[in-house]
Amino acid sequence: MPPRVAPEARRELIADAVIDEIAEHGLRSVTLARIAARTGLAIGSIRHYFGDTFREVMRFTLGVLMQRIVRRRATAATDPVSRLVAAVAVVAPTTDQERRENSALIEYHVAARTDPELAGEIAKASVQGVEAIRSLLQEVLADKDVGEEALRREVLLLFTLIEGFSLSSSMLPGPVEESDVRAVVTMTLQRMRDAYAAR
Repeated sequence: MPPRVAPEARRELIADAVIDEIAEHGLRSVTLARIAARTGLAIGSIRHYFGDTFREVMRFTLGVLMQRIVRRRATAATDPVSRLVAAVAVVAPTTDQERRENSALIEYHVAARTDPELAGEIAKASVQGVEAIRSLLQEVLADKDVGEEALRREVLLLFTLIEGFSLSSSMLPGPVEESDVRAVVTMTLQRMRDAYAAR
């Protein structure tokens, strides 16, 4: 008798198949039949883990993508600049697997334009990302005279930079180089610090 597979492991296998399908062919190509072909599972087995709605498979996969980004951990740096640089480097897709996952996440972002349910989940993740950047940037600029509106714009700049790395990675033939990400973020933070007077 073959070994039993834990339901969560099976669900992750299905999510990986969805991610691979999206990365190779786009979100609209994903069907239960294609997921079944990639996993070797019967369509009935997929329904067993997710119910009768294909939407649950897609929602679960989006959750997996978000969790994987959160699970990438930056090294614990002592100074605020290094912590923020590390946080951006962790989010930027710098490996082939991260690039595939990132490509799938971009497809979800595009689909969210016309899908209110996905839009809500994507917006929630974006708000959390902006709040994390804001917190770290406040530490970086703690000794500078930065007004609330200027801080909001600097946070927007960094968030846009992250999204730029994300989009670039999906368009280029390979992942972005971590050393490039770190250098660009370090230069950006230095320019920010230089732009404001000391308190």
